[in-house]
Amino acid sequence: MRLSAWETVTPTFQQRYVNDYLPLERISTNLRIQLVHCLDRAYPQKGLTKSERLKVAGVITSLAGEMVGQDENLKAIYNRYSETDYDSEAAADINGIKSMLESLLGIDLGEDLNTNSPEDLIARARAHLQQQEDETVTRAAHRATRKKSPKQLAAEARAQEEQAQMSLSIREIYRKLASALHPDREIDPQERERKTLLMQRVNDAYNKNNLLQLLELQLELELEHIDLQSLNHLNEDRLKHYNKILKEQVSELDQQILHVESAFRERYGFAPFEHLSPERVLPALDEDIENFWLSIRAFKRDLEDFEDIKNLKHWLRSLSLG
Repeated sequence: MRLSAWETVTPTFQQRYVNDYLPLERISTNLRIQLVHCLDRAYPQKGLTKSERLKVAGVITSLAGEMVGQDENLKAIYNRYSETDYDSEAAADINGIKSMLESLLGIDLGEDLNTNSPEDLIARARAHLQQQEDETVTRAAHRATRKKSPKQLAAEARAQEEQAQMSLSIREIYRKLASALHPDREIDPQERERKTLLMQRVNDAYNKNNLLQLLELQLELELEHIDLQSLNHLNEDRLKHYNKILKEQVSELDQQILHVESAFRERYGFAPFEHLSPERVLPALDEDIENFWLSIRAFKRDLEDFEDIKNLKHWLRSLSLG
């Protein structure tokens, strides 16, 4: 099951992310900051041509612009080599995102937004969405207090009856499984252990009102033919009832999976439309960790080499201005 796979892989991913990925990310960031300062020192040195200085300035603005928040001196360095001002660029970017969010979400984020803080923009958008959700809940609650029509009362009665039937169906299957699996009635130690583990799964499914999982457990038993005979004798109405419940629970399960995957994307920085699966996230993390090691070795080598202007000139010749 996909949800179960996410529940299994997430703790392992979190441990690797904290213990292996984040320390390398910090090392890489620190080395890139050092490289910016190294190139800043090299820029005025004799021996660099106008074209080479242009390339140095391009590398400095590219690196510094990504890490302004990591070092208090990087903004001044960025402004010195860039044709524009960092704060002005950031404000323009945030205003562009603000306009896009207002258009997409149909909200007004106000004119007093901190244009130096993307976090303020996101927090403002979330606050507006939460306010809309709260207002929707309030309106729904207000409607619920009004006098209900006969049609509404009949619909509520049907829903309550369906819920009662679902609970009855789940209890019925649970009792059959509990009777067949009760470990205290088993003499053979290995069989008792097997039934104990199965019974734990049955109890978990019952506590979650998961009819689908209970039916799956039914089919796992060595006494399958008895369960299948029971299913063969179910009348058409009961089968339709089971099918309706299963469809509802599958829909709820899909929503749970979507919520888990969305939270995972946000927490670990995966792109919104990037393909994500519990089977792929650990290999992807391993690739990122390996790439960090490669970049760290490269940055250390560059920092050492660029102290010699000849090495820097050789490296600049390999760069294109585009």
